[in-house]
Order: sequence, then structure tokens, then C-alpha cells
Amino acid sequence: MCVPPQVALVALSAGSSYLQYQQGKQEAKNAQARQIRQNELAKKNAIQRYASEALKIRQVEKQSKQKGFEATLKARKARAEFVSTAGASGIALSGSTNALLADFYRTEGNYKASLARNMDINISQFERNLEAIQFGQEAQSTYVQAPNSAMLFASAVGNVANTYYGIEMQKQNSGLMTNYEKRQLKKKNSSTTTTTTGTYA
Repeated sequence: MCVPPQVALVALSAGSSYLQYQQGKQEAKNAQARQIRQNELAKKNAIQRYASEALKIRQVEKQSKQKGFEATLKARKARAEFVSTAGASGIALSGSTNALLADFYRTEGNYKASLARNMDINISQFERNLEAIQFGQEAQSTYVQAPNSAMLFASAVGNVANTYYGIEMQKQNSGLMTNYEKRQLKKKNSSTTTTTTGTYA
């Protein structure tokens, strides 16, 4: 049995379009899987960086508190030595000796205020780092696009139709009858035969 060339070309085009459809669908699924994986990695990276920053600020806070505690102990010891030395020497705690004692408190207060300012700066930097981590995650993440099977199918159907109508156009340009013209002629002939048969009856 001989298959007309037009039918063979359309069948080949349909087969090719089907394979392209399946391949496009698989590529879209693979692209979606890559996008999901990239987002998971970006999230995991951000979580690790958040944890690292949180650990760092806790360590800085603990260190600051330890320095404050040591400064308090040192200041208490210095004041106690000053008071006991002054008392042992027979100097009364008034006037200039009170001013010297107040200097110990002032020095301790200035040091603790400096620790608090440094801690505020570290906390502010910590907050900026968290914002940068969030921005980094957003920059590393990608939009996840689901495969669009309907669009792929429409494209495949369009390719088959393009092949079919391309062949029809070649026939028309060559002066041959197109399938549409053949159907019209067949309709015309069948209506003529029906009318003719009806008159003889």
C-alpha cells in the first residue's frame, strides 16, 4: 500500500512534534526541579548564616558582660583599698577624699558606658547583617515556574498544522488542487448527483 507523500509528511511532523512536546515537558520539569533546589540551597545558606551571626552576637554580649563584671570587681577592690588606706592613715572621708572616691565611681561608670555603647554598635551591626543575609537569600532564590503542558501541546499542534498548511500552499502554488478544493468539488458533485437522481425518480 502506497502512502501519499502529504500524509507521510504530516505523520512525520506529528511524530516529531510529539517528541518535541515530551522533551519540552521533561525540560520544563527539570528546570522546575533546579529552581526548587536552588531555593532550598539559598534558604539553607541563610539559616546557617543566621545561626552564625546569632552565635557571634551572643559571644560578644557574653564577653561584654564579663568585662563589665570584672570592671565592677576591680572598682570595688580599688575603692575598698582606698577607704581602708585612708582609714588606716587617719584621714577622714570628706572633701577631697570624697572627690577621689567619686573618681573611682566615675571611672567605673565611664567604662561601663563605653561597654554599653560598643554593645549597641555590635547589635546594630548584627541587625544589618541579618538584613543582608535576608537580601542575599532573596537574591539567590529564583522564581519557580511550573511546566506549562498546555502551551507545549499548543505549540506541537501548531507545528503539525504549519506542516499541513505549508503542503497545501505548495500544492496551490504548483497549480494542483488542495484538499479543501477537493472536498468542495466532492460536495458539489454529490449534490448534483442527488438532484439529478431526484428528477429521474
